[in-house]
Amino acid sequence: MRALISVFDKEGIVEFAKELANRGWEIISTGGTYKKLLDAGIEVISVDKVTGFPEILDGRVKTLNPKIHAGILARHDIKSHMETLEKEEIIPIDMVVNNLYPFEEKLLEKADHDTMIENIDIGGPSMIRAAAKNYKDVYIVTDPADYDNVLNYLDKDDLKFKEYLAYKAFSYTAHYDAVISNYFAKREGERFPRYINKSYKLSEELRYGENPHQRAAFYEDSYTPDKIEYKVLHGKQISYNNLNDMYSALNAVINFEKAAAVAVKHTNPCGIGTGETLEDAFVKAYECDDESIFGGIIALNREVDVKTAEHLSKIFLEIVAAPSFSKEAFDILTKKKNIRLIEIPDFEKLYDPGFRFKQVLNGIIIQNFDDVIWDEDKLSFVSNRKPTEKELEELKFAFTCCKPTFSNSVVIAKDGGTLALGQGETKRSWAVEEAIERAGEKAKGAVLASDGFFFRDTIELLYKAGIDVIVQPGGSVKDQEVIDFANENNICLVFTNVRHFRH
Repeated sequence: MRALISVFDKEGIVEFAKELANRGWEIISTGGTYKKLLDAGIEVISVDKVTGFPEILDGRVKTLNPKIHAGILARHDIKSHMETLEKEEIIPIDMVVNNLYPFEEKLLEKADHDTMIENIDIGGPSMIRAAAKNYKDVYIVTDPADYDNVLNYLDKDDLKFKEYLAYKAFSYTAHYDAVISNYFAKREGERFPRYINKSYKLSEELRYGENPHQRAAFYEDSYTPDKIEYKVLHGKQISYNNLNDMYSALNAVINFEKAAAVAVKHTNPCGIGTGETLEDAFVKAYECDDESIFGGIIALNREVDVKTAEHLSKIFLEIVAAPSFSKEAFDILTKKKNIRLIEIPDFEKLYDPGFRFKQVLNGIIIQNFDDVIWDEDKLSFVSNRKPTEKELEELKFAFTCCKPTFSNSVVIAKDGGTLALGQGETKRSWAVEEAIERAGEKAKGAVLASDGFFFRDTIELLYKAGIDVIVQPGGSVKDQEVIDFANENNICLVFTNVRHFRH
């Protein structure tokens, strides 16, 4: 029996090779692996002795040779294959042990382009794919974690186990090629690439999915040159729903420059606040809906201080995510056993202009990130009554709050805090009615923002509720009716000419 061993990751390879040799396997190897095995006292044959051809081009060509690939690909159950090997004096290779140049690791190190190119493995993937294709006759071992299992199965020659190794091998090379493809795609900057080769690695199995009867796992995006590192400083494992809700909360809080707090429940914002201090921001978010926030997710865009921590500690919360926590704030919050504290040091990386994906029938749809929030140059002051500087600031805040809400949605806001959110309705006037009911008397003198245009029935509802400063995108054939009503009733109406639908 003959094994070809050529690995970049040499963890455990000496022990594995020794055991193969003890069982009578002949070992051939290349380059650094050959030297390591030889230095460990293992009898090993260099590949160039097998091929009769030296390594050339600074090691770029070592194993790309018929005497290697024919030895791997020959089917032992086909007589003509074995006769060809005998005629060409080629010995069959019964095991390939290989892992690849560290392209992904160099990507994370932000290596220069020339270094990235030199870390694209050619011979390795060729050997791996050849062995995996011929898995019935050849063991293909790409993961050091499998060495012990392989040794346990050698005497059994279990075909199902060999097929499992082939599956891992093809997954490994597919992942490797996807990372390389994504690297080049980013350099090319294509608007929409012909192929999207995303690859995800299993990070951890989760306790369950959206519901206890569903199994779930977290897979990490393999293309991570600008990976957002975060630490779970305190609390138990993050759940499926936690991860989903936290992503929604973070996507909302990144839209604000001032100190901001976003409370999320079931991916819906239930309160958003901004202020001169983080405490001010959180209090506004909390007061918007002091019931739904129970068991919710909080995202904050400043270091959590003592005063904010004292407020947070009085509520049952699943997660608090922030750039950092002061020692005093951390000590206060960790007294609560079940709260999860998530530290995201590189908070600015959250504002990612890349693509967003959504699963649909037979595939996915993609779009770039909604990175336009409020464009001063596109504003249309369509009513006779113009907003004051403070009113315009309030409208900008309210419209920014619409961006992470589910359509149809409206936001009633005042003094940099949401008073009520109406969202996820099939009819916009229902979203308005919902928000007005939640805001109550506080709605009078507040502003309202809508993620999409609305008709006369909506502005009539707002007028009756005492809301007379309004922003919406405009763009309806019935815009003039809305503008006319605004002018008849001294309502300030601004069109953004930017829409924020979120379905």
